Amino acid sequence: MNKKIFNAIWIVAIVVFLASLIFIMGVSYNYFSGVQLKQLKTEAELASQGVSMSRLDYLNSLEAKDYRITWIDADGTVLFDNAINANEMENHMEREEIKEALADGYGESVRYSNTLSDKQLYSAIRLSDGSVIRLSSVQMAVWTLLMGFAQPICFVILIALALSFVLASRLTKRILTPINSIDPDDPLQHINEEEYKEIVPLLRRIQFQNEQLKRDQKEIEKAALIRQEFTANVSHELKTPLHAISGYAELLENEMVKEVDIKPFAGKIREESTRMTKLVEDIIDLTRLDNGGVDMKWEKCDIYRIAENAIDSLEVVASSLDVTVSIQGSDAPSLGVPQLLYSIIYNLCDNAIKYNHAGGSVEVTVQPKKYETIIIVKDTGIGISEESLERIFERFYRVDKSRSKEVGGTGLGLSIVKHAVMIHNGKIEVKSKVGEGTEMIVSIPNKQE
Repeated sequence: MNKKIFNAIWIVAIVVFLASLIFIMGVSYNYFSGVQLKQLKTEAELASQGVSMSRLDYLNSLEAKDYRITWIDADGTVLFDNAINANEMENHMEREEIKEALADGYGESVRYSNTLSDKQLYSAIRLSDGSVIRLSSVQMAVWTLLMGFAQPICFVILIALALSFVLASRLTKRILTPINSIDPDDPLQHINEEEYKEIVPLLRRIQFQNEQLKRDQKEIEKAALIRQEFTANVSHELKTPLHAISGYAELLENEMVKEVDIKPFAGKIREESTRMTKLVEDIIDLTRLDNGGVDMKWEKCDIYRIAENAIDSLEVVASSLDVTVSIQGSDAPSLGVPQLLYSIIYNLCDNAIKYNHAGGSVEVTVQPKKYETIIIVKDTGIGISEESLERIFERFYRVDKSRSKEVGGTGLGLSIVKHAVMIHNGKIEVKSKVGEGTEMIVSIPNKQE
């Protein structure tokens, strides 16, 4: 970073300097060309006065090594030239500066001379007899100007390079020192300091990411704790029915059970096996949901019909516990995972039935809306205490542990509901009063294919 910033600043400084130098040289070249042309005009005026008074005698006696002097007649014939024999020269009537001089009294031009093979400045003045005296000189080349300034230019370049190096080093240090001084754990401590004014968004971003990392760390720790607790709970939940099955089986094996008690013992073994099977099935379902349900197929379905099927499956359980289950609403087409939607309604209704009173009721309502489908499961059961409301979706958490074991609950039903709702990007709300009942409200967005 330090090297990159230093190189960038130094390169920019050098480029700006070179661009400025080129611009200054261009302006200087134009200025000196103008001065040269102005001087040439002055010399032409002096020469015109001499020719007017002495004619060829003046021109022959004149030693002008820096200037080319040409005298042209009014018809364009060259009368005199101090560089080339006048008799060998072509008619100059079409030359730009000659035409201007004959028309306006004075003319000038800059062009390449075929006679002398170089670029010339021309200044022409018309005399009183109609003839024209013209002076020309070689235009100063750019390289000539550069050579003339070579020594000071080299000196300036060296100074510029040295200054650029020093300034780039100081600017780099000034830019990076505040950044290197930032405390990653507490970046906002510098937020009111002048040096950090330009990077306040960066400081806020670092702070935000720190908070996000802390939250993620807490989530990771929480997930690890949940897995640890889950493993311990699974072991405990499986150990109980396994011990029961093992105990009953051992008694039967050792013929320590009266014939009249064999059937009840077999029934106990079947109950514990069923409970263990249900627990294993719930654990498998929950594991699949933890993975986001990636292997589950989304398809068009009717949530109302799914709710009817779930209620039909619980009819025997409801009748045995003397609980009435009813459904109301209308068709609710949606795109979802049918087995998960079934699981949501089944588990909510299963809980509402098992944690109810004899003679109680469970009402299921399916309300299709424009952007979502609302599923409401309302019961007249034992209710949930305020302190338990926040924990009911935890794995193996039971509001009434004794009753849960009595009715065969695994403690995973609401955890499955929560994960299934999350996979559908839905929401679940719980309203409950102890002794009066519970109302579960699930919102499932109406997705399109």
